[in-house]
Amino acid sequence: MSGLYSKYIKLIHFLGDIAAIAISIVLAYVLSHSVTDEPNYLVSFLFSLTSWLLCTALLGTYKVNRVTRRINVVFTALKAILLYIVLIEAGLNLAEIVSVPREALFLHYLILTCLIVFWRVAVTTALRIYRRNGYNLRNVIIAGLNDTGLELEYFFKMHPEYGYNFLGFFDNKSTDGVTLKGRISEIETFALLNDVDEIYCCPYELDKHEITQLLDFADNNLIRIKFLPVPGSQPYQKLKIDFNDVFPVLLVRALPLDDVINKFIKRAFDIVFSLAVILFVLSWLIPLVALAIKITSKGPVFFKQTRSGIDNKDFQCYKLRSMYVNDDANLLLARKGDSRITPVGAFIRKTSIDELPQFFNVLLGQMSIVGPRPHMLKLGEEYAQVANKYMVRHFIKPGITGLSQVRGYRGDTSELYQIRGRVKLDIFYLVNWSFLLDLKIIFYTIYNVVKGDKAAF
Repeated sequence: MSGLYSKYIKLIHFLGDIAAIAISIVLAYVLSHSVTDEPNYLVSFLFSLTSWLLCTALLGTYKVNRVTRRINVVFTALKAILLYIVLIEAGLNLAEIVSVPREALFLHYLILTCLIVFWRVAVTTALRIYRRNGYNLRNVIIAGLNDTGLELEYFFKMHPEYGYNFLGFFDNKSTDGVTLKGRISEIETFALLNDVDEIYCCPYELDKHEITQLLDFADNNLIRIKFLPVPGSQPYQKLKIDFNDVFPVLLVRALPLDDVINKFIKRAFDIVFSLAVILFVLSWLIPLVALAIKITSKGPVFFKQTRSGIDNKDFQCYKLRSMYVNDDANLLLARKGDSRITPVGAFIRKTSIDELPQFFNVLLGQMSIVGPRPHMLKLGEEYAQVANKYMVRHFIKPGITGLSQVRGYRGDTSELYQIRGRVKLDIFYLVNWSFLLDLKIIFYTIYNVVKGDKAAF
């Protein structure tokens, strides 16, 4: 999905804003001749940064998509700056801080405004030039031919700066003047061969079976699907708007973790949490458990297994070895009373100690603290056959723990209802993700370990 990196433009804006705040504070103090005491740059920076983050969060300043106009980007930034000035002034007055010279404050506001506006315009312009030259493109097709689809095709061709590579229409009826790439039934083969990133669907041109099949195909192959409404058929304000100021499209699989700020928060928490566990727990616990493993059974201390991660890419998942060395480790799921489990292995599996090395996977960026549990490859293939939309869980990183684990689907899930229940909870998690939800799952994971989880063995 080569064209989906545009969301990182939000992070670029965010980092530029941080730099603008720091630069404007330093220049304001340096250029201000009324400073008598040595300014505390760190305190000023932290206070300003906290205020700026609050303003941008309230106004949604970083919610920028491919087709947002530059004037709108600048206007949104100016609104955030205005709120920022009000918040800074209110904070200084409430705290009765008079040590900051008015001249320095004025210069800070002026320089900050110039830097942020310049950065917004520069980044947006550079990105559009980059896309116009054929980079960072999203390969798109349209399923169903009507006036709305033709309007969208015209938009793609007239605005190459937005980075959409239109590959063609698919429809079951032929139309004079429009060349079709094929029928609706041929979309799947074409999409796989041409690395299609997004499918725009005109639902009124397809029957129910074709729409359902298209949705399943998109989910199972990590392709985004969006619906184009017939003008006047639906109240636009109730749709999930993707194309602002052009016309609305309904985004079917909008995930909170598609937002780069949310992704940054989750990744930052993963790094801090995993580092804390590695330094303060694993540094002394792993040597003790490793000694017990080596004394009671032959074989390595750690067990590596290839599992499916984000975008269905394989990675090496680490565990403490809880079984005797056997040839079926990558083929058979452990069962209660499994003779392959060692005496020490039974204890570390029951207490989830065997999963702790996965904090190294988190640190490497292969996993997250919370997310759908990664499955060994053979198991994933089996689950995909019986659980609808199983592949959707691969839109995000797998986790050491997850919603399905704290809701009773840990351990043996050999029954069909258990497999489907786990997948439904995994999809619910990625659609409804929030940082608070992650904290709740971590709490209940620790609570279940302390209390004793009957599903653990």
